[in-house]
Amino acid sequence: MTVPGAERATAGPDAPEGLPYHLIQLSGRPGWWRQAVGILLMIAWLALFAALLVSIPFAIWYAVRGDNVADSITALADSANPTPTSLAYIDLVLTTLIPVAILLSWMLHRVGPKWLLSVAGRVRWRWLLVCVGAAVVALIATVVVGALMPQQCDDTGGQAHLTHTAVAYLLVILVLTPFQASGEEFMFRGYLTQCLGALSRRAWVPVLLTAVVFGIFHGAGQPLPVFLSRFAFGLVAGYLVIRTGGLESGIAMHTLNNWLSLALAAIFDQMGASLNPTCNSWWSLPVTLTQSLVYLGLVVLLCRRMGVGNTTDGRILEAPRSRV
Repeated sequence: MTVPGAERATAGPDAPEGLPYHLIQLSGRPGWWRQAVGILLMIAWLALFAALLVSIPFAIWYAVRGDNVADSITALADSANPTPTSLAYIDLVLTTLIPVAILLSWMLHRVGPKWLLSVAGRVRWRWLLVCVGAAVVALIATVVVGALMPQQCDDTGGQAHLTHTAVAYLLVILVLTPFQASGEEFMFRGYLTQCLGALSRRAWVPVLLTAVVFGIFHGAGQPLPVFLSRFAFGLVAGYLVIRTGGLESGIAMHTLNNWLSLALAAIFDQMGASLNPTCNSWWSLPVTLTQSLVYLGLVVLLCRRMGVGNTTDGRILEAPRSRV
């Protein structure tokens, strides 16, 4: 007997159940080409279209002010000489990855957008708060280890100054960083992980490949220690999304890391160096690895203690609600 207004599974009697996060797309439409096209479209969006779309309201604003629109838009993309406005622009570009990942997941694979969040089909808020606490502990450990390491680079940044520019930076960082970090997590640990998992059927493939792309994504020609730090970050976040069955752990670590690093860069007038690090000191690697490894250990321990689920519970494809 069907209850009016209820949701009904449509994948058929043999719909896969108990899927880990990286295999969720296997319950969508078949065809390996869907994953290939989805990956290409995600890359094309970020490389070609996102910046253009986000620049439109900025261009209108500059035109209303009477500024040179072409020069102002060019300055927005200059991360070597950032301003609070250009930082907001970069954050908004990365934020667009959230709706794009959602659209691709539904239109190409017919997998509900909620399954990008977690195997529970939602944000597990209690678990997210626990991960935030673990991220705070990992950052404290990072600061302690950093204080014990030899001087890592010559550009120390001088004294802290809470200027008007610094305050503007801090406002942008406070408001937009969670969306920017979530955008990257939806792309790397979300959609790309599920695409690569569906193609390979092995957990290590999306963990490794998304970590490599994550490191490269943050800048060509970056010093090797910087790349390895970001690669390690990507490995930990990629493993945890599968181990915990959702994006909460990656979003928590990514957001708090960026909050701290960008806030310090704003206060010490080092935003350009923060967005484009040139420090080639290997002493920086133990510091960043401390954060990743401490966070990894804490989250795995807490996940086990709390019994956080990492597979879907029942069929995951659902029809729209009945209008009867």
